[in-house]
Amino acid sequence: MYAVVTTGGKQVRVAQGQMFRVEKIEAPVGDTIELSKVNLLAKDDQLVVDPAVLASAKVVCTVMGQGRAKKIRVFKKKRRKNYTRTQGHRQHYTELKVREIVA
Repeated sequence: MYAVVTTGGKQVRVAQGQMFRVEKIEAPVGDTIELSKVNLLAKDDQLVVDPAVLASAKVVCTVMGQGRAKKIRVFKKKRRKNYTRTQGHRQHYTELKVREIVA
């Protein structure tokens, strides 16, 4: 059984026991979070996309950690204008582990 949930503006396919990273959620480590925006459920080789059923579905997760992703370099250049700018960025994330999928 798996589900597709929307969190942080992105859609993620999750299964029970799986760990995944999402955009930062303000919650302490060890806390329980419910992701209620479920877009799709897969049970026993059947896909559930009925909005009435998905409205009551949720994915219960545990916060396993907070962190920052690997640094990326943002480089801008305009040729022949003596213009270059280098900037770095590290995105904050929350690592979640799926405890159960409630349908």
